[in-house]
Amino acid sequence: MNAVGDIPETLLTRTVVGVNLSPGRLADQLGSGMTPLVFLRHFGCMFCRETLADMRAISESDTRFPAPLFFYQGSPMEGKAFLRRYWPDLRAVADPSADFYRGFGLKRGGPLKTLGPAVWAAKSRANAKGHRNGRISGDIWRMPGVFLARARQVVWAHEYRHVADHPDYQQICEIASSEKSAGIP
Repeated sequence: MNAVGDIPETLLTRTVVGVNLSPGRLADQLGSGMTPLVFLRHFGCMFCRETLADMRAISESDTRFPAPLFFYQGSPMEGKAFLRRYWPDLRAVADPSADFYRGFGLKRGGPLKTLGPAVWAAKSRANAKGHRNGRISGDIWRMPGVFLARARQVVWAHEYRHVADHPDYQQICEIASSEKSAGIP
């Protein structure tokens, strides 16, 4: 899949399991409005934890932020155990085989994208927010991703330069808000 465009039917019709999901397929989780699709790194990653905390903070402080749908590399049980500490009512798809990650074009990063100078510099940002690395649970080389979908179409995507890169979460609010003011659900 390209960064912006239709979500492949093979992904939309795939049955999903995870945390706080409606029974059914990926399409059943999306609805007709805007949904940020957030692909996390492994649960031991401090930047995964930082992403969860930052997105929860903006979603609680800005009513324009649409309800996100997360994807993670573990089992439903691992997801429930880990995610209840960070955001108990978030919705998350378990994807231990990384099929959704690959379907959305998220590749494995090399040493520069996962351990390079920009990542080491960002460690102090995450540490200052209280985030630390934990036990590795998933593919440490898998890159994260954030997409903004309207129903079955991706309308915006953030391409990560490295694993510690951050999208502009405020931009998600602005896109969602501008579509609502234009009369798009």
